Amino acid sequence: MLKSIVRFSLVLSLLVATNACDEGQPKTTGVDAKVEALLAKMTLEEKVGQMTQVTVGLIMKDGVAYDISMDSLRKAIVEKKVGSILNTQDRAYSLAEWHQLINAIQKMATEETERQIPILYGIDAIHGANYIQDGTLFPHNIGIAASRNPALARKGAEIAALETRASGIRWNYDPVVGMGRQPLWSRFEETFGEDVFLTSTMGAATIKGYESTDLTDITTVASCMKHYIGYSMPRSGKDRTPSYIPETELRNVFLPPFKAAVEAGTSTVMINSGEVNGEPVHGSKFFLQDLLRDELGFEGLAVSDWEDIIRLHERHKVAATPKEAVKIAVNAGIDMSMVPLDYSFYDYLVELVNEGEVSMERIDEAVGRILKLKFRLGLFEQPFVEEAAIANFGKESYQAVAKDAALESITLLKNDKDVLPLSSNKSILLAGPAADNLPTLHGSWSFTWQGTEISKYPKSTLTIKEAFENKLGKGNVTSLSAAEFDDPKNYDGAALLRQARKADYIVLCLGEDAYAESPGVIDDLNLDDQQQALAKAAAKAGKPMILVLTEGRPRVIREIEPLFDGILMAYRPGSQGANAIADIVLGNANPSGRLPFTYPAYSGDLLTYDHKYSETIREDIPNTYGSGGYRPQYPFGHGLSYTSFEYSNLQLSNKTLSAGQSMEVSVTVKNTGDTSGKHAVELYVRDRFASVTPAVRLLKGFEKVSLKAGESQTITFKLTDEDLSFVNKAGQRVTEAGDFDVFTGALTASFTYQ
Repeated sequence: MLKSIVRFSLVLSLLVATNACDEGQPKTTGVDAKVEALLAKMTLEEKVGQMTQVTVGLIMKDGVAYDISMDSLRKAIVEKKVGSILNTQDRAYSLAEWHQLINAIQKMATEETERQIPILYGIDAIHGANYIQDGTLFPHNIGIAASRNPALARKGAEIAALETRASGIRWNYDPVVGMGRQPLWSRFEETFGEDVFLTSTMGAATIKGYESTDLTDITTVASCMKHYIGYSMPRSGKDRTPSYIPETELRNVFLPPFKAAVEAGTSTVMINSGEVNGEPVHGSKFFLQDLLRDELGFEGLAVSDWEDIIRLHERHKVAATPKEAVKIAVNAGIDMSMVPLDYSFYDYLVELVNEGEVSMERIDEAVGRILKLKFRLGLFEQPFVEEAAIANFGKESYQAVAKDAALESITLLKNDKDVLPLSSNKSILLAGPAADNLPTLHGSWSFTWQGTEISKYPKSTLTIKEAFENKLGKGNVTSLSAAEFDDPKNYDGAALLRQARKADYIVLCLGEDAYAESPGVIDDLNLDDQQQALAKAAAKAGKPMILVLTEGRPRVIREIEPLFDGILMAYRPGSQGANAIADIVLGNANPSGRLPFTYPAYSGDLLTYDHKYSETIREDIPNTYGSGGYRPQYPFGHGLSYTSFEYSNLQLSNKTLSAGQSMEVSVTVKNTGDTSGKHAVELYVRDRFASVTPAVRLLKGFEKVSLKAGESQTITFKLTDEDLSFVNKAGQRVTEAGDFDVFTGALTASFTYQ
C-alpha cells in the first residue's frame, strides 16, 4: 500500500479528533487508573493470557456439544490464563445452558486465579440472539438496509443486546460495516449493501442500539465493527481472498462506514481475514495503526478473526513460521488473537517478549484495551449472569418488532397489472424449494453457524407454506414442497404443472438455502438451472405467477423474470419472515422496502448505482456510442408500493454553498393512491466535474414517512460542504468549487459550491 494513502488533510484529522470527544465515546478516566494499577501487578504470562481467545469447544469434553471438561477449563484459565472465550459448540444453547457455562467459567476465573480477572465472552449475534435457543431473529443487515429505517435498525440491535446480555454474554461481533459491492461474496447478506451513506447510517444506528451510553447497564453489549477493511470486495468473489482497491476508492467508499462506526462509539473492531493490495490486514501496521488509530482515532480493542494470525504463515506466506506470524500481527496492532483451537499464540508470544522481539510497551497497550473493556462492561463488579437481565429474554413484544422489520424490508420489485395483493377468496398453489423451508428465511448464523439444520429452529417458527395456510386455511393452499431445500420433490415441474391447473394463482418461492462464509461460495451468480426450469414449467399453466425470493444476494433471474406478474424480494427476513411475506402477498400490509444494492441482470455486469460516467458508455456498433452501460434488472433504490407517491415543490434554501455553511433541501411528498403506505424519500447529489472522476450520483440522505391516502408531508434534508467532499489523488479530503445537482424522485435542482 502506498504511503501516500496515509495523508488525509489536516481538516479531517482535526474533525476526527473532535469527534472522539463526542457523546458516543466513553468517559474512562477512572477506568484508566484501575487498568494501570492492575497492569502494574500482572506478570508477562498473565498479560499474554489476556490477549488469548479460544473457542468454547476447547473446554468441552471431546465430541460433546455441551459438557464442560473441568480439566480443560482449568488449563485454559489457570494454566494459560486465557482472557476471552467465544462461540458455541455445534448448536445454540438454551438460556439455562448459557447460564451454567458462563457462571462456571467466571467462577474459575475469579476464584482460582491470582488476579481474579473475569473472562470476556464473545458471540456472533449478528441478526438477533441467534445462538440462544428461542432467541428473536431479525432480518439480516441486507434486509434492514432495505427498510431505510435507522430507528428500526437500532431497535432490533437493542433487543439483540437485551437477549444476549440475558445469556451472560456481553460482547457481540456485529455490525458488518464492510461495503456490499461484490454480490458473489458469500457474506453479502451480512452487509448493509453497496452505498456508503446507507451503510454508515445503518451501521451507526446498530452500534448505538447495542451500546447505548453505559456498558455496565444490563440492556447493553459491546459492539464490534467488522471486518476492517476491504474484506467484502474480493476480486475473485470468493471468501477470504485478496482485494485490490485503489487508494481513492479505499478512502471514498470503504473507509467512511468505519469512521462513522468509530464516531458512533463502537468498542471493538474485528480485522479483515484477507489482504488488500498484497498486504494482509492482520499484519499491516499501516492499516492497524496509521489508519485505524492515528487517523480514525479508534481507541478500542482490536481482535483477529478465526485463526487469522497463523494464516499469515499458512495462507498469506508473509511469515516464514507461525511464531513469526504472531510477531508480525502483534507488532502491527492486533490486541487479541482468536487463536482459537490451541494455545500456540500464548506460547509464541511469551517467547517473543522474552527474546525482545515484541516490546512490553506493546503488550501493555493491548492488555490495557482488553482490561478497559472488561471494566466498562462491569465484569469486575459482577462477572456472573446478571439476574435482572434474565427477565429481558423472549418477550412477546420482540416478535412484533421482528415482524415490523421484515415487513419494512421486503421489497416489491414487480407488480404488472396490479396482480398483488392477491384476492383472499382465491386458491393458491405454493411451490418451490423455499416454500416449506426454514433455513432460507434465516440464512447464516441462525441457531447453527451455517443455519441449515431445520431441527434446530424453534417449533413456533413458520415456513412460508405454514403462514399462508394459517391466513387462508389449508383448503385454499396447495403445496408439494418438501422441507429440505435440495429435496427432488421441490423441483418436480410435471407435478407442479398438474396441480397448477387447479389453482387461481401460483406463488413460486425460489432463492438460496442458508450458508455462512466460505461454504456459501459460488462460481455463478445466475439462479441455478433447476429452479429456473421449475419456473418455466409453472408458466405453462398460464396462471398469474408471483415470485418470492428468499436469498442473501441477488441471484440473476433475467431469463425467468418475464414469466412473473409480481416479484417480491424478501432477503433473509428472519423469525417473522414467513408471516410478513404472507401479509404482503395477501394485502394485509403494504410493502415499503427499497433495494440496498443494484440487482444485476447479468452475472458479468455488476455495476453499482454510483458508477462513473464512462461506465455508462457502450459502443455496440463501431463508432456509435450509446449510454446504456448501466442496465440492471432493478436499480439501487427500486421498490414499489400498493399505493402511489407524488413528489413536488423541490426547494433549495439558497443557490450557493460555501465552506462551513449548510443548505436545506425540501420536497413535498403526497400519497396519491387509495391506501396508506410507508415510503422512503431519498436525496441524491451529483458533482458535475471534479479532479477525481465523479459518480453519476451519490445518496446523501433518506427519510421514511408514513402517509395515509391523500396525505402530504414536506421532508427537509440538510447538505453541508462535507457532504460534497471526496478524497483526492493526494489523499486529501476536499470540497471543490463547481456546480452540483440534487435529485429526489423525478425532480432535479442545481446549486453552486464556492
